Amino acid sequence: MSLSLVRSRALLGLDARPVQVEVHLANGLPSFTLVGLADTEVKEARERVRSAIANAGLEFPSNKRITVNLAPADLPKDSGRFDLPIALGILAASGQISAARLADWEFAGELSLGGELRPVRGALAMSLALHRDAGVDATNARLVLPPGSAEEAALVPQARVYRARHLLDVIARFLPESAAASEPPDDGGWARLSAQAIAHTGHPTDLADVKGQAAARRALEIAAAGGHSLLMLGPPGSGKSMLAHRFAGLLPPMSTLEALESAAVASLARRFELERWGQRPTCAPHHSASAVALVGGGSPPRPGEISLAHHGVLFLDELPEFPRAALEALREPLESGHIRISRAAMQTEFPARFQLVAAMNPCPCGFLGHPTQACRCTPDQVSRYQGKLSGPLLDRIDLHVEVPALPPEHLLTHRMGEASAAVRERVVAARDRSQARQGMANQSLAGRMLDQHALAEPAALQFLHTAAARLCWSARGTHRALRVARTIADLAGAQGVNVSHVAEAVQYRRVLKKTGA
Repeated sequence: MSLSLVRSRALLGLDARPVQVEVHLANGLPSFTLVGLADTEVKEARERVRSAIANAGLEFPSNKRITVNLAPADLPKDSGRFDLPIALGILAASGQISAARLADWEFAGELSLGGELRPVRGALAMSLALHRDAGVDATNARLVLPPGSAEEAALVPQARVYRARHLLDVIARFLPESAAASEPPDDGGWARLSAQAIAHTGHPTDLADVKGQAAARRALEIAAAGGHSLLMLGPPGSGKSMLAHRFAGLLPPMSTLEALESAAVASLARRFELERWGQRPTCAPHHSASAVALVGGGSPPRPGEISLAHHGVLFLDELPEFPRAALEALREPLESGHIRISRAAMQTEFPARFQLVAAMNPCPCGFLGHPTQACRCTPDQVSRYQGKLSGPLLDRIDLHVEVPALPPEHLLTHRMGEASAAVRERVVAARDRSQARQGMANQSLAGRMLDQHALAEPAALQFLHTAAARLCWSARGTHRALRVARTIADLAGAQGVNVSHVAEAVQYRRVLKKTGA
């Protein structure tokens, strides 16, 4: 048989699209042609596959005209993931393995020149897509991957994932019926990996390390309970970064679906670590990061920091120092929970449901309002510095809180703060109330649903409207303050929103006004 078909998958963003690797052997001038919108990395597979087959002691049909087609032809293909399916297709077309036995399997893996299999990115996305596409026939869908990638893919419940270390480990399972007397034993080179039940790991840092800063701690609790974004403003050394890095530990444990989605995005960027399974990510890019680094892009498109922080925390320290274009690119994802990257040839969408925690100094020198250090900035410099943050971006940040500098003796004598576990219990209880009432976090309430589920008393609404008029808030800012008030009421166990809840929410949108911006 001179024609064979092998199944694999190509990555388009977080979606793993099915690919048919078609291999045809014909008489004629010896050649090795690879078609199907293949990237340079894929075209280089010709040399890797040729050497791997020869060094594994198998016969490479060098006297044939070899044509490899990666279908569909209009789907871009990149990376070395097609090395293994191409090699298997050549061996099946030349009759060295059974083409029929490959029908219900999918393969991906990069080959070394000696035939060893190397991991590929996006294995978890491939496993999720295979399980989704298989539907009721999921038990017949089987995936073969290299070490490292197979362990990721096996995290998907009910997935049938097999790990192979060498090309020969795969060949031994697909020999023709006449040559395969029995199924070869698993010798460590080939193994089936069952869905792993890995315990969710706790967050390595604890809020108990923070002494004082009661207002900031309260703001963190509200942000965690309602899914709100947060901006902390204070002088250097006041504890803004310390608080931000402990914020993820206040969030509820991840569900299995959330953990899979978060790990799938990390797998695309080769950042997935099995020991951090179920731990909410905290991404903290440097303030020199570009807009592409933050929201994603490139060719082919890769996820940015906002997607890598999916179901976790994006911490932007020194917020005004980020490029203006990078900050403005955050506006749509903060509202929608996803980012759509459009290019001339394709459009790719990545999830980006993150919680933004940002920190900044009050002025260029950092000491505006400091109790002991004198500020060296002029009012014009302060205004220009804080003006680097546009009104539309600040409008989308729900909570603004001051983090004042504390005297050194306070840090030496003050008792440790409340632990993250105790705060997390209140956060989980508040989130459970919002889920039972409306099926989503308070931050996601909008339009008619906000009017229906806020349950605000008439006096509370009148207070909010008066504050919004005096402070010149936009409609978006007013609605966000009402969402925060709803979260404060949930933390207090209240059925409706009263004036005290709204009054506290109003205080969290006035920090920059106090400093003269």
